[in-house]
Amino acid sequence: MLAWLQTHPFAVEAYFEHSLVLTFAVPRAELQALLPAPLVVDSFDDDWGFIAVAMVQTQNLRPQGFPRWLGQDFFLLGYRAFVRYPDARGKRLRGLYILRSETNRHRMSWGGNLFTHYNYHTVDIAQHLTAERLRVESQQGDLRVEIQLPTGGAPVLLPPQSPFADWAAARRFAGPLPFTFSVVGQQVIIIEGVREHWQPQPVAVTEAQVGFFAQLAFSKRLLANAFLVRNIPYSWKKGRSETWQH
Repeated sequence: MLAWLQTHPFAVEAYFEHSLVLTFAVPRAELQALLPAPLVVDSFDDDWGFIAVAMVQTQNLRPQGFPRWLGQDFFLLGYRAFVRYPDARGKRLRGLYILRSETNRHRMSWGGNLFTHYNYHTVDIAQHLTAERLRVESQQGDLRVEIQLPTGGAPVLLPPQSPFADWAAARRFAGPLPFTFSVVGQQVIIIEGVREHWQPQPVAVTEAQVGFFAQLAFSKRLLANAFLVRNIPYSWKKGRSETWQH
């Protein structure tokens, strides 16, 4: 029964008050070693793979079709890798593989681990929002991120060590991607996200301490891009699964 529940057995919807994503470039081969078969790194220039932390303030998260007043508000931290999956139809689906998830509510951890394989943990999360800055912190998660909010003034520059030449190239590795994958034995669980009016804005990062990524001990970890979106309805379709062959 638990195995069936963890296949994301019903659609879910929410409203994103804001979603901030920082993406880091890491050596492709080192990231591949962390992924379960049959997932492969979605690489750039054959050298780089990408991991990202998404910091999302959600409102009214609930099973799709339920009234909004039954929804719950949570802050979510998602640590994920950019991957591709060669599906049973021969298509190479582009998506995300969840390495770890964190939230500020025990009930979200409980529900997230009951219905997904996203590895939820409850941690302290604080956010500080002003007209100029957004800061997200977690002592337990060893996370300290701060950005300058877009003002419409001078163009935002890419992080100095980014492997991308411009924001157009960086946008391909910003998320969200169409699919999220979990692998359980010979089964690949595929969850498709649905959103509209997703127009991420580049932002300048003034601090980027991400303790979970430091624990993974990559030989290189370069801040590649940072994007912010606000006020977005979002939903996830019911999960589907298929068997893969060695």
